[in-house]
Formats: sequence, structure tokens, C-alpha cells
Amino acid sequence: MLEQKIMPRPSAVSEPFWQGAREGQLRLQQCDACGHYQFYPRLMCSHCGAQDLTWQRASGRGRVASFTIVRRGISLAYTAPYVVALIDLEEGVRMMSQIQIDNPDDGRLMVGAEVRVLFADWADNVVVPVFELIDP
Repeated sequence: MLEQKIMPRPSAVSEPFWQGAREGQLRLQQCDACGHYQFYPRLMCSHCGAQDLTWQRASGRGRVASFTIVRRGISLAYTAPYVVALIDLEEGVRMMSQIQIDNPDDGRLMVGAEVRVLFADWADNVVVPVFELIDP
């Protein structure tokens, strides 16, 4: 039996995020009351508690806050090595994702490195945001 990757489970609240990914856009919620961006998607602003949130297209640029190189995948569906990272986006939110890199040991991957979003097909009709390093 072919192993499959773990699939996200979109909800009514998060569906605009996943739809954006399918369209090649990284979308974040922004509070109409205070302007705060947030990730992960929620029903109310995590900063001021307002419930007036709109989806905005994010820049897709950020910096690596932390990372780990996974050398043995959790199943055969995940080809190791791969990089799991915390990304601080320009909009002020932090998200966990993968960094696409051919050789994670080549010295380019480091805390503070600049990244930009890409989109990877995870399964039929499932697209996830991933990142790549921006070479200086």
C-alpha cells in the first residue's frame, strides 16, 4: 500500500486560506478594527477580540526563525532529508512550513535567512505553502 502524507482538514474558518493556496496566493486574516494580521485562522482577532476579519494577500516573504532538518521521514510518504521551519512573515505572523532546498547542509540555511513562498501540490486539490531561500 502506498503511504500518503498527512492531509490538512479545512474548516469554514480556514477554507479561504486553502483556496488561496490553490490559487497561488498566501492569504492571512487581518482585523478590520485594529489592523493586526494573524495566523492560524480564527473567528476573532487574537489581538483585540474583534470579530471583523478579512482575508488579505500576504507578501509571501519572511525570515527563518528556527528550523530542523528531518533526516528520517515519519513515513515513506516523506522523502528525507527535508526542512521544517518556523517562518516570520513580513506581516508579523509566524507560521510553520517546509523549506524547499536540495542540500540543507550546504551552509545557506540559517536562522535569519530570507525566504519567499512557493506552493506545493500535496495531493489532488490540496496545495500547501512552502518556502525557498532567497539567495543574497
